Amino acid sequence: MAGRIPERDIAAIRERTRIEDIVGEYVALKSSGGDSMKGLCPFHDEKSPSFHARPNHGTFHCFGCGEGGDVYSFLQKIEHVSFVEAVEQLADRLNYTISYEGGGTSVQRDRGTRARLVAANAAAQKFYASRLKEPDAQTARDYLTERNFDGQAALTFGCGYAPDGWDTLTKHLMTQGFEAKEIVDAGLATPGKRGTPIDRFRRRLVWPIRNLGGDVIGFGARKLFDDDTMPGKYINTPETMLYKKSQVLFGLDLAKRDIAKGHQAVVVEGYTDVMAMHLAGVTTAVAACGTAFGDDHLALLRRLLLDDSYFRGEVIYTFDGDAAGQAAAMKAFEGDQKMAGQTYVAIAPDGMDPCELRQESGDAAVRDLVARRVPLFRFVVKSVLSEHDLETAEGRVDALRRTVPVVARIKDTALREDYARQLAGWVGWDDINSVVRRVRDEARRGGPRGGKAQQPSRFRKEPQAPSAPEGPARPNPRDPALWPQRDALKAGLQYPEIAGSVFDSLPPETFTHPAYALVRQAMADAGGTAAGLGGAEWMDAVAKLSDPLQSLVTELAVEPIRAADVPAYIPKVLARLQEVWVGQQVADLKSRLQRMSQADQPDEYMSLFGDLVALEQYRRSLLEQAVGDNAEEY
Repeated sequence: MAGRIPERDIAAIRERTRIEDIVGEYVALKSSGGDSMKGLCPFHDEKSPSFHARPNHGTFHCFGCGEGGDVYSFLQKIEHVSFVEAVEQLADRLNYTISYEGGGTSVQRDRGTRARLVAANAAAQKFYASRLKEPDAQTARDYLTERNFDGQAALTFGCGYAPDGWDTLTKHLMTQGFEAKEIVDAGLATPGKRGTPIDRFRRRLVWPIRNLGGDVIGFGARKLFDDDTMPGKYINTPETMLYKKSQVLFGLDLAKRDIAKGHQAVVVEGYTDVMAMHLAGVTTAVAACGTAFGDDHLALLRRLLLDDSYFRGEVIYTFDGDAAGQAAAMKAFEGDQKMAGQTYVAIAPDGMDPCELRQESGDAAVRDLVARRVPLFRFVVKSVLSEHDLETAEGRVDALRRTVPVVARIKDTALREDYARQLAGWVGWDDINSVVRRVRDEARRGGPRGGKAQQPSRFRKEPQAPSAPEGPARPNPRDPALWPQRDALKAGLQYPEIAGSVFDSLPPETFTHPAYALVRQAMADAGGTAAGLGGAEWMDAVAKLSDPLQSLVTELAVEPIRAADVPAYIPKVLARLQEVWVGQQVADLKSRLQRMSQADQPDEYMSLFGDLVALEQYRRSLLEQAVGDNAEEY
């Protein structure tokens, strides 16, 4: 056995390794000033980045969960390996030869357990790839060529063929120096009754599954022959030290850099779909391996997307066909609330998957499929609506009973309010405000419980007993993100003559907190500042709200506006509130432009670009009104 790794080698490897390169394979890092880079922590779930790496120091630390250390510590924690294995992994990356004390130069069988399993999988992949060229693999090659995958595509994705025979791979690996236990532990074989391992994959087309670092950690295998008695069209490596199916995505090793760069991930359902997407130019496609796409997969993508308060990454789900797509989208909708980024759905026509679409219509059709994505929330709501006859009054009422609880489950307040208004239009319900109120009421009650959607009272067939007055949660008066909304309402209530038409023209969407939005609506219903009311008369008109919000109106009406020159301050805070709203529109336009190809859609691209320039100029003017000469520093 090899001996101990000398301290000089440990130090030399650490010194030659850039921690940001290693961490960057698992986390999208952005500069945060000075010698610091930040990203979403891979060791706990978070929406705002608290994980920092210091390149010059070679260390990392998460201010959220407290994990920290050097590059060796990071690999130990992220890959669940020993210190020795972490050192050996980095040595392999650098082509650095470790001089083990007491054992000379290391040999492969002396490496750590994890490294041995990685080596066994790598050797298996090489074996399978070589067998794909043999005569007995003709059916596997035909399967690929029939789907427009040539030899280069097979090479890029590491495709191979598991030959016939109970222990063909096992015997080959044993000649390479691997022991039977290692082959079984790697998931490449199962224990035989006579002690000799039996190959797990036989007479199947195989794809290697790699981790973010590019190591082969498992395989997926597709049935080719009708007389194949192994259960399942697809089988995968079982759970091993390396392979955790809920934490790996096929194609992620190839897609990770484009996902991080383009802030977009496309989730497909199969290995050939990933291949088709990448070959068509959609190089951000990945697929779950042997399990449904779940929260752990989503967390993995979020770390690469850097989905935080500064950027909202985009995840696009593709599903096979309308019926299957609806079911899969509803399932994705349940988990989507944990994803702060924008989530979309893309469904190919005629029930085709991306691979079939590429065969039928070519690469451009695959790219167009992604370009024509629709928001997940929109898809889910419209899928439910499609089950109802909206030409009849009964159908519209039934549709609202079904969809109001669905919209109410959208946790993003601004999105929920917008979809509530859109819902009224989709159904053809004239009283938009009644739909919005019912969605708000449903959201306050927590939405459906026990898997059954509650029906809002406005649309129930049976009369209901009046419920106790309710209201949205009170906003925190010290919330810095809400201060422009709070001060604007205070201005409109206390100084309507100064707030004037500027306040009345503020779009409802500028008030994102439900309580503030209701107060703003009450002021509009009372005629706004243009009504010419003031003092107690103005307060009485606005206070025609439910009991819980009357106290908030009173609070806003008496809370001091903390400014030395109130008349000069009010136009500034109104401008600031408008600037925040316009800034959100600017961010949305930038996101749309990022998703658009200027070459494919030149007219639409230039039109949006013109809108963006105009909005940016308007935002700048608002910012100058809000903060004057300090606009550049704001």
